[in-house]
Amino acid sequence: MSIALNPPPERLNFADYLFALNIGRAGKPAYIDDAGTLSYGALAERSRRFASGLTALGLRREERVLLLMHDCTDWPVAFLGCLYAGVVPVCVNTLLTPADYAFMLAHSRAQAALVSGALLATLQAALDAGAHAVREIVVSRAAQELPGRCRNFEGLLDASPMAAPADTAADDIAFWLYSSGSTGRPKGTVHSHANPYWTVETYAKNVLRLSENDVVFSAAKLFFAYGLGNGLSFPLAAGATTVLMAERPTPAAVFQRLCQHQPTVFYGVPTLYAAMLAAPEPPAQGELALRVCTSAGEALPRQIGERFRKQFGCDVLDGIGSTEMLHIFLSNAPGDVHYGTSGRPVPGYEIELRGDDGRPSGNDEVGDLFVKGASAALMYWAQREKSQATFQGSWTRSGDKYSRDAAGVYTYAGRSDDMLKVSGQYVSPFEVEAALIQHPAVLEAAVVGVIDADGLTKPKAYVVLKNGHLAATETEAELKAFVKDKLAPFKYPRRIEFIAELPKTATGKIQRFKLRELGQA
Repeated sequence: MSIALNPPPERLNFADYLFALNIGRAGKPAYIDDAGTLSYGALAERSRRFASGLTALGLRREERVLLLMHDCTDWPVAFLGCLYAGVVPVCVNTLLTPADYAFMLAHSRAQAALVSGALLATLQAALDAGAHAVREIVVSRAAQELPGRCRNFEGLLDASPMAAPADTAADDIAFWLYSSGSTGRPKGTVHSHANPYWTVETYAKNVLRLSENDVVFSAAKLFFAYGLGNGLSFPLAAGATTVLMAERPTPAAVFQRLCQHQPTVFYGVPTLYAAMLAAPEPPAQGELALRVCTSAGEALPRQIGERFRKQFGCDVLDGIGSTEMLHIFLSNAPGDVHYGTSGRPVPGYEIELRGDDGRPSGNDEVGDLFVKGASAALMYWAQREKSQATFQGSWTRSGDKYSRDAAGVYTYAGRSDDMLKVSGQYVSPFEVEAALIQHPAVLEAAVVGVIDADGLTKPKAYVVLKNGHLAATETEAELKAFVKDKLAPFKYPRRIEFIAELPKTATGKIQRFKLRELGQA
């Protein structure tokens, strides 16, 4: 859908832009974490002090710093302080291994690391493994005495606030995000100062419609593209209050925050919504203040959305975004919810489905999804071939397969590299998974293609059963018959393996490449 959007100024520092929007809200809570509250005035003050502290350490414009921190009020201070100073934060997943961080440090050539105290040993293991040597390590909320080479986060805040922001252009590099690794080694995705501005102008204003009266809470952490919009760009642009949680988003932890802080907006992922529905003692509708929820990461199955709406009295707006586009570009919207689909293009984005021949796909035909929008990343750092394959002129290849009906509503059909061709026909793994999880014994399911003895690809399902249900030959036969009854016969999984849990990224995305490797082992 094409609409008139307000373009950013040519000279734009996104941190300074957010501070200017909230000059009149100095005393209002911007963030609430487990340790306390941070007002809008304190957020701007601390971020500017942090910017000065970074400069005092000798960090220069456009140099990278690794941001390896749990969600707490120090995270936005560090991120915005970097942007204000023109330093480039490289935001990374807190659940990775030392080997992963060693790769990211070397790949980004980070000159400093900003790290939570609880993660310092992991970072040190990455450095000991021969990672690129950083000049400075700044530790947030350390519970122990720091080694000699480390500096305390609070110490950087002793500096005087930086008087003026770095004079950055809208297209200057602002930050990096590493892809989640659902398809292998992560890629350093480079974003400009204008990119988060555009996600505010598109998704936040036209779908979420946040106001300063909202309280928001995101299960997706700030280091993800989804979480960064949810918990930083969107609420700060609207003057809302954000609840942060450092711990893993279990149903119990999420319900605690939903009841304690009364968020009006909650951002989750399909696996979490399923777990919340399966929780033994969920809160009643009257205990919550939710007006809208969102879902991303993977397509939300119809029955999960409908059950959540019935149980908690709140719609879940399912959508699709990506690290490359920074946030959601195709989504359901308030008053226009079609469960089992990803909805319609977010105003400001154009969507095109293309067949194997590169030509536009017709209605009800599966095609590769391409998206055009101003929030697209600049590139993958130092990966020219992959950049050219993804960023094709003004279009970005999403790597997803979709179909579109005559009403303009889009339905997910799987990843481009996950689509299976069985008996000469495409089979969507998601379609088979959606059928499987309708069975009362199934909690989760993932379908991948495995090669049989004849060299043909056949769908195999990995199934997690609900508590109280045991895997048996009878269960496997029952599930196969169940899928055959709901889908075309050729789509049923030829093999079913019952496992305790599915391999996932920290956002809840199923790591299908691991299942494919397991299936061929």
